[in-house]
Amino acid sequence: MALIAAAAAPPVELGLLEACWHALVLGVVQGLTEFLPISSTAHLKVVPVLLGWGDPGVAVTAVIQLGSIAAVIAFFRADLAQVLRGIGRAAREGQWRDPSARLGLAIALGTVPIVLGGLAIKRFVPDYDNSPLRSMGSIAVVSIVMALLLALAELLGRRQRNLEAVRPVDGVLVGLAQALALVPGVSRSGSTLTASLFDGWERAAAARFSFLLGIPAITLAGLVELKSAVSSPAGGGVIPLLVGIVSAAVVSWLAIAWLLRFLQRHSTWVFVGYRLLFGVGILLWLRGTVVG
Repeated sequence: MALIAAAAAPPVELGLLEACWHALVLGVVQGLTEFLPISSTAHLKVVPVLLGWGDPGVAVTAVIQLGSIAAVIAFFRADLAQVLRGIGRAAREGQWRDPSARLGLAIALGTVPIVLGGLAIKRFVPDYDNSPLRSMGSIAVVSIVMALLLALAELLGRRQRNLEAVRPVDGVLVGLAQALALVPGVSRSGSTLTASLFDGWERAAAARFSFLLGIPAITLAGLVELKSAVSSPAGGGVIPLLVGIVSAAVVSWLAIAWLLRFLQRHSTWVFVGYRLLFGVGILLWLRGTVVG
């Protein structure tokens, strides 16, 4: 039962150096997993629990994710500038046929479901940190289910559309999938990539849209949780959080660059396999701790 107890135990006050080390590791885990379709929130809970640190909680993980947003904004700065110019022209001229304007509108519409879902959790699930949805068993099962859905999308997706063909309805559909990522183990990038593949997108275009769509949602989540994270014992204060954010930003940049190159030449089957092993591994570990 040691693993279950570690997951349930409240975080303890850490010294500055220890808190910085924990934050550095969490930042690296965040950077590696945010944009790969394997669930950063799941890994940000599972890895520290396995290391005996306990669950860092929603607030700390949400703030560390701001590093990933800094990376994606810097990486896609030209794309974002083009989107903003397209929206500005469309607003002035009343023409929304420009691909950049339609992409911006799709991002805006796609952000609504996860914002509403996050507000609902804040309002109706005050102890979400200890919710059954954030349990190790739930993460394992959800990871397996999402692996199977990604495999199905890989088999059935036509992979014919690119970002220039984006429509507002695409934003809504992919945004609904993104909202599922409020449940750890779903993976924001995994759910949006899966939905985009079902919607007929090319793999690399689906990944780019997933990156851009995540900017408003992850930024809002991080800013909302900032005060709670600073005061949380698991956060360790401002300095460790900054360490986590910076490490997440650096590793996220490298992960984005790698994934875009990878998806231009390869399928997502490696992530399907990893998610299956990840979920099954957690279930076997839990079974072993219960039996032991």
